[in-house]
Amino acid sequence: MNIEVDTQAILKQIQDGKALTGKDGALAPLIKQLTEAALQAEIESHLAQDLSRNRKNGTTSKTMKSDVGNFRLDVPRDRDGSFEPQIVKKNQTYMSEQIERKILSLYALGNSYTQISDHIEDIYGVGFSKATISSITDKVIPMLQEWKVRPLEEVYPFVFLDAIHYKVKEDGRYISKAFYTVLGVKVDGKKEILGLYLNESEGSKFWLQVLIDLQQRGIKDILIASVDGLKGFPEAINSVFPDTEVQLCIVHQIRNSLRFIGSSNQKQFAKELKAVYQAFTKEEAEIELGKLEERWGKKYPIVFQSWRNKWDNLSVYFQYPEDIRRIIYTTNIIESVHRHFRTFTKTTLYVYPKCSKKVDYADKKLEFNSLSARNLFRGTTR
Repeated sequence: MNIEVDTQAILKQIQDGKALTGKDGALAPLIKQLTEAALQAEIESHLAQDLSRNRKNGTTSKTMKSDVGNFRLDVPRDRDGSFEPQIVKKNQTYMSEQIERKILSLYALGNSYTQISDHIEDIYGVGFSKATISSITDKVIPMLQEWKVRPLEEVYPFVFLDAIHYKVKEDGRYISKAFYTVLGVKVDGKKEILGLYLNESEGSKFWLQVLIDLQQRGIKDILIASVDGLKGFPEAINSVFPDTEVQLCIVHQIRNSLRFIGSSNQKQFAKELKAVYQAFTKEEAEIELGKLEERWGKKYPIVFQSWRNKWDNLSVYFQYPEDIRRIIYTTNIIESVHRHFRTFTKTTLYVYPKCSKKVDYADKKLEFNSLSARNLFRGTTR
């Protein structure tokens, strides 16, 4: 196939100071010429194999978007309409998957459709409507469905479970939704999001469904599960994984305790409480808790009732060395993920239920190592 390219015209544009890429870039005419020449070769090959009297029937013009700018492309037609171009398909309006990949990347980082459109135009000189960007981001949905049901490993040493709450626009009004997050630490020490689940509110009954889903996807044992103080949570975990030790978050317990302490006493109480949760052994912690109760118990009995009722699950971490204690005594590790979620969703709007699948783009892209976390999320704030 011989392709004639008007190189002189392209060189003149470059000499005149025109940019190679971007809007009206000098390379756009070159891409146009090469593409049209290839299309001509395609239709000639098609007609050569057609035994009927089919022949060319002019061209159809359409605007193409590419990495180097926009251009009008003349696509050849045949008389009986049987020609199906391959290099640029009939409904195709942009030349490269690079732009699509860039759109998905910006989307995953929490950019709004308007921000994505502006970024793409700045980089490539190509404008995309919000509807086009939405149709591109819809392509992640099948990937997410596959990811959500992927098989998991049989054993996880540590699993952290917590929920984050959002205001979600549904039927023209905002309602609260709980987004359940499960973060696991694998045997090799790497972390991964095992799943994200959406429900009306947080409760131990729905967590039970989450745990059953994890079991059905292949988990046979969790050594230690770290959770907040939600009522019935430890029982829900042990009903599915009976050998799992459940550690309640000490930080949550401290926060809840201080809510019942008078403002004038909070600082002193928090200082004395450290002797309990920073003790070297469980026995030492129980002695310090007793001392604390002697001093403050009559004034704040509800605080110590909570510690006593939950002590079995609050004190699990004492039986492990310091390195493991730091990992399991709090759910801060998963709350750190949620803070990233909040950051990324400040500029975005989430409309339930269609976009709820796109929220899980976070799941697909949450990749962790021991030192860093890259968190991608799509959600709503009001």
